[in-house]
Amino acid sequence: MKLLFLGAGAIGTYVGGSLAAAGHRVGFTEQQRTAEVIAAEGLRLTRGGRTEAVRDVAIYTSPAEALAAERYDAVVVALKSFDTEAAVRGLVETGAELPPALSLQNGVANEPLIADLLGADHVITGTVTTAVSKPGVGQVVEEKLRGIGIAMNHPVAEQLVDALNSAGLQAQRFPEPRAMKWSKLLTNLTGNATSAILNEPVANLFADPISYNIEIQVLRECLAVMAGLGLAPVDLPGTPVRALALAAQRLPRFIAQPALTKALGSGRGDKMPSFHIDLYSGRGRTEVSFLNGAVAHYGAQVGVATPANQGLTEILESLSSGELPLETYQHNPSALTQALFGTH
Repeated sequence: MKLLFLGAGAIGTYVGGSLAAAGHRVGFTEQQRTAEVIAAEGLRLTRGGRTEAVRDVAIYTSPAEALAAERYDAVVVALKSFDTEAAVRGLVETGAELPPALSLQNGVANEPLIADLLGADHVITGTVTTAVSKPGVGQVVEEKLRGIGIAMNHPVAEQLVDALNSAGLQAQRFPEPRAMKWSKLLTNLTGNATSAILNEPVANLFADPISYNIEIQVLRECLAVMAGLGLAPVDLPGTPVRALALAAQRLPRFIAQPALTKALGSGRGDKMPSFHIDLYSGRGRTEVSFLNGAVAHYGAQVGVATPANQGLTEILESLSSGELPLETYQHNPSALTQALFGTH
């Protein structure tokens, strides 16, 4: 296949680089500085303990340049959610005939936005559950291979699944895009905003009785909103989402808490979640409004109260902007509980 990736971050580099290594024609659009590094050095993929140099990729600094150079089978959007609108508008403004767009992003707002800009018939829904890290520009490490979900909501989807599997990326087909994306959202919520706000690793959050209560409330709110939307959680590649939902909603605490602490914390080691990385790197923004904020937004639509997700969104945005000092809630789950629910 011929694929144009918007963004050469961790996911874009991992998926696009793997496809290029398998013989597919891959292009990237990136900012000038990143583009220069990739043009000079190529990509370096570490998978299964083996590092491979991938140089057979095209790199562009604008969508117009990329679309003039090649006719693509699909565009792959691999950006942070807050960059989606500008990037897709950039595609539209080229005036070129556009292929369908596959979103591999977190959150549930990207596909509707892409549909508004390109048309619903130009949207393919995807999700990545494989854990990857990006030690440098053009470099990516596959930390835990799980797979990629592709919703069968477009004629090109089947071709994409075959291409991804030819690259060893373990793609699976899903019949319903929204259930797939909301299930991924549920997993993205676990220990993410709370880790950043409290400055604690995920295992600590689930082991501590006070922060555990916050985490369970976050998950229960999301599941209630999903039910209000008529959606049930589905298992994702290598990710037992239904078991997570069962633990959050029905299992007694003495079973659920140690199980979740082990399942969600032990495999991460010292690695912090994305919101923590974004907050403490001083980037000034996170995707919290697209994750916890989405739960609050849709909760208001279906009449489900979401104090945990709404509060975490507001607090993390204030920390990210500098309105609140980083140390406001550090290592103090009681203070965070008071802020969210008015109780200790």
